[in-house]
Amino acid sequence: MLEILIVRHGQSIADIEERHEGRADFPLTELGREQAAKVASWIAEKYPPEIILSSTLKRASETAEAIAKKIGINVLYDEDLMEMNNGVLAGLLRKEAAEKYPMPKGGRKDHEAIEGGESMIEFRARAEKFWSKFINRYYEEGINKRICIVSHGGMINMLFRSFLNLPISADVWIGAGDTGVSIWRVKEDARAVVFSNYQEHLISK
Repeated sequence: MLEILIVRHGQSIADIEERHEGRADFPLTELGREQAAKVASWIAEKYPPEIILSSTLKRASETAEAIAKKIGINVLYDEDLMEMNNGVLAGLLRKEAAEKYPMPKGGRKDHEAIEGGESMIEFRARAEKFWSKFINRYYEEGINKRICIVSHGGMINMLFRSFLNLPISADVWIGAGDTGVSIWRVKEDARAVVFSNYQEHLISK
């Protein structure tokens, strides 16, 4: 059985400044680093992975490194785990972005991308590419393995759709809060979601 921990990064500077993030490479806040330390301790105690894969963007890599340090292993980076490429919106204040680049009436079609960015179809294709690489490399029938993936809210949702073989038109979204943890399992032809967006490690004891 392959057990997959999906972890969203901690709070970033863009979160508190109300900025579009996407490919803008903001680091974690002080709170974000505390969140990363807490999820690292929780994972080390409850679900220590053999391998950690992470987006290369700072907010994810800092979170992944905190987990890796606690476990005592290295992080493997994969650019396919980066957040959706939001082109000209990256780093802009949300208010500024709404004025400069208003959403078209009815929204963008799945094949349409904002200037410099990627479309939903391209985003989904990137998630599918990652899953294909991931499953073919790490899943072996009859062998138990646990792997941690650290990424971003948008990509986590796209990976979720890919994991469950949902169509791109599926209007399904899962919560992905700061350092929220989900566990998915693959065994033979079955795929299961054990739990989603667990954040109780952030509650002070």
